[in-house]
Amino acid sequence: MDKFRIIGRTPLKGQVHVSGAKNSALPCMAAALLSEETVILHNLPYVRDIITMRRLLEDMGCMVLMPERSTLKINASKIAFFEAPYELVKTMRASVLALGPLLARFGRASVSLPGGCAIGQRPIDLHLSGLEALGAKIELRSGNVVAVADRLKGTRIIFEKVTVTGTENLMMAASLAEGITVLENAAREPEVVDLAVLLNRMGARISGAGTSTITIEGVAKLRGAEHTIIPDRIEAGTFIAAAAITGGQLEITGCNPDHLGAVIDKFRQAGLHIERISDVALLVDGNVRLEAVDVATEPFPLFPTDMQAQFMATMTQARGRSVITENIFENRFMHASEMCRMGASINVQGRQAVVDGNRRLTGAKVQASDLRASASLVLAALAADGETIIDRVYHIDRGYDRIEEKLRSCGAQIERFRE
Repeated sequence: MDKFRIIGRTPLKGQVHVSGAKNSALPCMAAALLSEETVILHNLPYVRDIITMRRLLEDMGCMVLMPERSTLKINASKIAFFEAPYELVKTMRASVLALGPLLARFGRASVSLPGGCAIGQRPIDLHLSGLEALGAKIELRSGNVVAVADRLKGTRIIFEKVTVTGTENLMMAASLAEGITVLENAAREPEVVDLAVLLNRMGARISGAGTSTITIEGVAKLRGAEHTIIPDRIEAGTFIAAAAITGGQLEITGCNPDHLGAVIDKFRQAGLHIERISDVALLVDGNVRLEAVDVATEPFPLFPTDMQAQFMATMTQARGRSVITENIFENRFMHASEMCRMGASINVQGRQAVVDGNRRLTGAKVQASDLRASASLVLAALAADGETIIDRVYHIDRGYDRIEEKLRSCGAQIERFRE
């Protein structure tokens, strides 16, 4: 099992390029199931979740080619199986995104129930109730969601709470439904907008993506298309945190600053100097005295839950006390105890973590529990005295493309190894 060895206390300096957004690439790959023509996707990150989704599509009968490292050509003209099995769903919950496209195009689908995960329960009940509203009949059989339908029919769906994958799943399903579907209280994330752009290029009629009301006028058939995935805003935010926690200076290229508003605002409040030098680049100066700032996670456009752990790591080095409130997932502070082993002072109380900053961190053996927790431990290790060994870094490989190489190019002392 791979591990990271990190020697800290080196300010990062240089240029780092942001990969494509994993959380956009996955639904866009699933969208290829909606057409019998080829969908070509560019700027995909080469991460574990993309490999898993590719395997899922190939198991169903798709032909998936990779002419370049960041490009996939997906042809779903010969689908033979209509199932996302537990073996894949348990390693990548985004497998559930196959449900809507399969049901809409073929009238049947079976997807294993995801169950719990390290950062809390993430049920798909809103996906299922939305599909039922579109006319699907859904049963639970031996841990699987089995859905059947004649052609789905458009309707008005009001989400009880904001759900990104639920919005994406129903938007894909409604693209081939008969009539008009309106999604109320829809997710506004850039990844949802990116999926809508791809679907419209495939011939869908979707308006309102990026707002809380999305309207989909169903069509009889979708065609192939070519699409470039948006930059990964969470990876960009992680590099902002890396500059902050090491007191370094980084030019972050290939990003979209418009997707990072709330993240940039919070780091600026903490004292970080962040300059937008182009439409795709930021200059971050972390050679400042960080001040403690409170933050609460909320759906886009507010502060993302996927940046909570990285911000917490940064606050361990800020002057004063910060309160971090997690409003999206109920169990997303598992990184806190590992940071405390390195010398941080973090007191978790339910959905809040109180961080007393300006503590000297010391290298230790720590264990990653999930994707973003992994990133936060890398950040803490970069700021710590001595050597840190991070175990179970397969978590970070799910969403960060060659992160150790990118950090090393900016001066970080980090290496991957196996014992």
